[in-house]
Amino acid sequence: MRFTVSLKKNHEFRRLYSRGKNAASRFMVVYCRRNGRAESRVGITVSGKLGGAVRRNRMRRRLKETYRLCERALSPGYDIVIVARQGCFDAAFGDLTRDFMKLTRRLGISVSPAGARNARGGGNAAAAAR
Repeated sequence: MRFTVSLKKNHEFRRLYSRGKNAASRFMVVYCRRNGRAESRVGITVSGKLGGAVRRNRMRRRLKETYRLCERALSPGYDIVIVARQGCFDAAFGDLTRDFMKLTRRLGISVSPAGARNARGGGNAAAAAR
């Protein structure tokens, strides 16, 4: 994640939940709020109710990669939290990236839909950078 640092503190997550804008789909909920910095910060949450550690960590890795591929299409200077939902586990990777971009456009933090050519779930990051 080139333009992003991680959200780690509990109070930062709670601030986003209470004061941030949010958009939801069947796969995930995305919360965002301006942070006044040059870079964005991201946090990914997968509840223990959704499965064991192996399953949760796999979902966290998939959501992190989804964010990484779509990162260039997002405006900098936001705190973003992605919360996994039950449907996320069985979703195809392309569905996750399309859904994430749809939610970011709804929240107004997406620079342009064409900015994430690789958000369709295929190809590699080098091809998207060309």
